[in-house]
Amino acid sequence: MKPSTGEVWDALRGDLRAFFRARVRDPHRVDDLLQETFLKIHGGLDGLSDADRLPAWVYRIARRVLADHARAGGADPAPLDGDPGETSGRPENLNAEVAGWLPGMIALLPPGAREAVRLSEIEGRSQAQVAEDLGLSLSGAKSRVQRGRERLRELLLACCHLDFDRGGNVLDYHPRNGCRGCSDRRG
Repeated sequence: MKPSTGEVWDALRGDLRAFFRARVRDPHRVDDLLQETFLKIHGGLDGLSDADRLPAWVYRIARRVLADHARAGGADPAPLDGDPGETSGRPENLNAEVAGWLPGMIALLPPGAREAVRLSEIEGRSQAQVAEDLGLSLSGAKSRVQRGRERLRELLLACCHLDFDRGGNVLDYHPRNGCRGCSDRRG
């Protein structure tokens, strides 16, 4: 049984608020991002095919909303001197920035993989929905998405050397020669 938007709100709003608060300093912006996330949840809830995957689906939406915020220049101002827990104006991690490169890198994938990865990772469709949209069997869609993700990973690692923390968060990156994703974004 699929939950209602209200049930999702009751169950996950506190966790999502904390998720955004850890990444965005402005409390008003946190509320805006939370609201935008729930608007997208409300609009897409009918398409959720597996209610057991609800939290993963919700956080995928939240990460995309955060990446869109970063791409639109929504970076928060540098912290004030003496702000506790902050030693520089850099965010705790660069996940949102790196996520902002993905649409351009997905465009570099071969056509079949490009569309499968775009539907899965950018639009948040399940692999069953990807299979239906592309006229593939479920195993064919899964294979195409997995191969596309692996190729995307190769493109990303060919573009930049990424430094990760233990949790898999991007802490820093260094563009490699011929980078087509990040070299013009590094400030």
